[in-house]
Amino acid sequence: QVPLKPGRSLMDWIRLTKSGKDLAGLKGKLIEVTEDELAKHNKKEDCWICIRGFVYNVTPYMEYHPGGEDELMKAAGTDGTDLFDQVHRWVNYESMLKECLVGRMAVKPIAAPKGEGCCIYSVFLQQIPEDKTILCMRTFIKSIYFFSSLCFLFYSYDWFQTDSLITIVIYTKQKDMNAELVIVDCQDKRLRGEIIVDDHSYLVEVGRYCNFACETFPLLVNIAEKVGKVEIILKKKDNIHWKMLGQPLEHHNTFIKCKDRGLFYRKCKLVSKMEVTHDTKLFCLMLPKSTHLRVPTGQHVYLKQIIAGTEVVKPYTPVLPFLPLDFKEPSHYDGAHIYLMIKIYSCGLFTQALDDLQIGTYISVSNPEGNFKKSQVQTSEDLFLLAAGTGFTPMVKLLNFALTEVSCLRIVKLIFFNKTDDDILWRNQLEELVLKDERFEVQFILSQPTKDWVGKQGKISSSLLSEFVKRSRKDSKVLICICGPTPFAEQGVQ
Repeated sequence: QVPLKPGRSLMDWIRLTKSGKDLAGLKGKLIEVTEDELAKHNKKEDCWICIRGFVYNVTPYMEYHPGGEDELMKAAGTDGTDLFDQVHRWVNYESMLKECLVGRMAVKPIAAPKGEGCCIYSVFLQQIPEDKTILCMRTFIKSIYFFSSLCFLFYSYDWFQTDSLITIVIYTKQKDMNAELVIVDCQDKRLRGEIIVDDHSYLVEVGRYCNFACETFPLLVNIAEKVGKVEIILKKKDNIHWKMLGQPLEHHNTFIKCKDRGLFYRKCKLVSKMEVTHDTKLFCLMLPKSTHLRVPTGQHVYLKQIIAGTEVVKPYTPVLPFLPLDFKEPSHYDGAHIYLMIKIYSCGLFTQALDDLQIGTYISVSNPEGNFKKSQVQTSEDLFLLAAGTGFTPMVKLLNFALTEVSCLRIVKLIFFNKTDDDILWRNQLEELVLKDERFEVQFILSQPTKDWVGKQGKISSSLLSEFVKRSRKDSKVLICICGPTPFAEQGVQ
């Protein structure tokens, strides 16, 4: 993020979009944009960007963009979809930029292929009446995609019933299948079961005829880890014989990249808020009974709220309710709750809205995302965690995992940067953890300490890191994890 000028906050942008001002610059018209036309609009004072086939005039948004003008200019006059997905796919750009919409990208005509090597579908098209060609071409291309997918689609599903229960069985043939790789939601007469495999996922999604007792009977998920079989058990609302599981929805029985699925949200109830420091709180959200969701170590979720009529989304990393000092998951941490440690900013639109929520209200929570792999820890001997402020949050579950399940680790060291003594999150718990496990060390470093602070002070630097990041032995394998504000992370990486 970059510092924004006064009057350029998210709330200021929302007000501008509702002011009636012509932000697209076309007096309410929508046009079809060619690649050549898009390329002409590549300057800060005249900047168009295409995202998923729609073109937006982002010139008015330049000064409001939290990532700065230079980031937007990387996609000026081009299709910025890939860049957008890399940086913040979770942002609802349709809502944020709806008043900046210029129009849709023009569809390129498909040239007929030449040469015998490409004759398969040219012959196919010649046999179709002219008015049906486009429709059949689409169907044929989808068929090609489907059959090319079969080479790596090893998944299938089946379902069974008794008088009162429905059991859906997904055969993944995936070894080491576990609860974190299975996400199930049953809501609004819609059943959605997703199995994650690296960066792909398999989806069973049916609706319309689904009539489960989701509100009163929690769904059950059984996993046979060695053979990769997943059972989803739900209770029928009425004890009648079903002829079909439900109406297949658009992406039912597909195996595609996770990023191409889009984010799925469910409403979670806020059950408690507890102060951690003067400006940080621990939020406890309860998942619906009809949801099975386990957020993997090192991954985050997105919270979504409607603020002043605009959909606003922010990422947060779930933590444990406290640091387990006996190196076991707390017994009451049963997967029914998600805990989030969130700093409330005095001028933060989203966090202020979160803080104002009453106990019992609902917040939309997404599926987990992230590319952190536990195997990185399991093959290391020395683990160093560099955190600044609430960059501590992903370290909580990582600490628990490392000290509980990774016996090969010799050193687990947290180097925790904060402004003042009052900003240190869970200081007492961390100091207790040092006494419980001789492998664990913690070093607190303050940038704005009081006179009575006797510990280290300063900001992240080569000299500080060289003092604290040391191998346990000459050739030990080291993993360093870093999280905090962008300048902190970039300086740390350097």
